[in-house]
Amino acid sequence: MRVLVALGGNAMTGPDGSATPQAQLDAIAVASHHLAELVAAGHEVVITHGNGPQVGNLLVKNELAAHVVPPVPLDWCGAQTQGTIGFTLLDTLESALADRHVERPVAAIITRTLVDADDPGFTHPTKPIGRFLPREQAQTLIDHGERWEDRGDKGWRRVVASPEPVEVLETHTLHTLLAAGYVVVTAGGGGIPVVRDGDGAVHGVEAVIDKDLTAALLARAVHADALVIATDVAHAVAGWGTPDAHDIGRVTLDEMEAYAAQGHFASGSMGPKVEAAMRFVRAGGSRSIITALDQLAPAIDGHVGTVIENPERER
Repeated sequence: MRVLVALGGNAMTGPDGSATPQAQLDAIAVASHHLAELVAAGHEVVITHGNGPQVGNLLVKNELAAHVVPPVPLDWCGAQTQGTIGFTLLDTLESALADRHVERPVAAIITRTLVDADDPGFTHPTKPIGRFLPREQAQTLIDHGERWEDRGDKGWRRVVASPEPVEVLETHTLHTLLAAGYVVVTAGGGGIPVVRDGDGAVHGVEAVIDKDLTAALLARAVHADALVIATDVAHAVAGWGTPDAHDIGRVTLDEMEAYAAQGHFASGSMGPKVEAAMRFVRAGGSRSIITALDQLAPAIDGHVGTVIENPERER
C-alpha cells in the first residue's frame, strides 16, 4: 500500500512544545520510529511535515536582527526549515530502519508548491504568524515591507496570505524516487510558496500554505492508497467539550461532511485536518485517516483512528 503520512507540529517538538535543537531531534526520532514500522510492514511511504515552530524561531531572529540585517522572506524560511527537518528525518529514519534490518533508501526533497498569483489571500492577507510586538518594534519590520496589524492590548502581529495549493512542482521527481524504492520526505510546511509569471518563470512569495491541504493534493498526485494525518489524538471528536462528545471512527465522506457542517471542528485545530482528509476522498482517494502519531500502524490496519472512506473505492 502506498501511504502519505502528514506529520503534525507535535512530531517536531518536545512534549511541552519546546523547540530547542535537542527537543526537536528527540521528537523527530520518535516520529521516525513509528514511520519505520510502516516501512517494515511493506508499505510505500511518503512523508510530509509541519514547520511552524521552526519558522517561528526564524521569525524571532528576523525581528531581533532587523536593525542589522534584512529579514529573511517567508519562502526562504520555508526552504531552510525543509532542509533542516529533512536532513534530521533522514538521519533518524535511516537509523530506525537499520534497527529493524530494513534496507530502504531515504531521500528528502526541497519542494515548491505553486499557488495562484491572483489568490484573494494576497489582496487581503489574514493568516497571523509570529509574536505580538509593540508598535515601535513592528515598525522596523513594516519598513522592510511586511504587513502588521494592530491587535489591541496584545500589540501588533504580522499577517500574510494563506493561498490554496495548486500543484507540487516536484511531483515528477517524487514519482521517480518512489519507483526506485525510496522513502521520501517532501512538501514540508505545505511547500515553499511560489507563483508562475506570464513568461513561465517561477519565483517565491511571502505566504503560508496549509500543510494538510498540500498533503491532500500531493496524496492524490502520487496515487496514494491512503492519506494519514498524524496528530496528537487518536480520533477526531464530535461535540468536543460537551457531554455528548464522542470519538468518530469509520465514516463515509457524506457523514464526515455532515459533522463538519454542524461545526464540530475548530478552524484553528482539527478543522483544516478534517478538510484535507475530506478533499482527498472527495477527489477520488480511497480513504483518509486522522489519528495519533503513535497509532500509525494500527490505524493503517483499520483498528483505530477516524477513517473517512470512499465507498466507490472500497468495493
